[in-house]
Amino acid sequence: MVERFIAVQEFHFPFQELRFWQEARALVGGVYLLARHFPADERFELTSQTNRAAVSVPANLAEGCVRTSLKDRADFSQIAYASLLETVNLLIIAADQGFFSPADLGIQRDQSASMCNRINALRKS
Repeated sequence: MVERFIAVQEFHFPFQELRFWQEARALVGGVYLLARHFPADERFELTSQTNRAAVSVPANLAEGCVRTSLKDRADFSQIAYASLLETVNLLIIAADQGFFSPADLGIQRDQSASMCNRINALRKS
């Protein structure tokens, strides 16, 4: 069973080579780090929603990259874009509540702005 797992890890899926997917994956890591600062009573509310919105970005980019029609690719890029904006919105709300510093929010906003530009370019291509 271990041998099978190792073989799967060595295989790279096409989306893993895409720079915008790699950036979206890094964004998820940053969001998860910030979400650790949310209060325990938000675990099933804002924390969960924020993490799910962030995970949706690379998930939809990955799914869209293997679609054969341009319309399908554009649709999944649009969903990824909307999920990214949802993530930023939720982080702003969390920062407003004092769950983390404005400086931490600024880092995620900058990273998200870069991702927005990349996804917009992808949507229009």
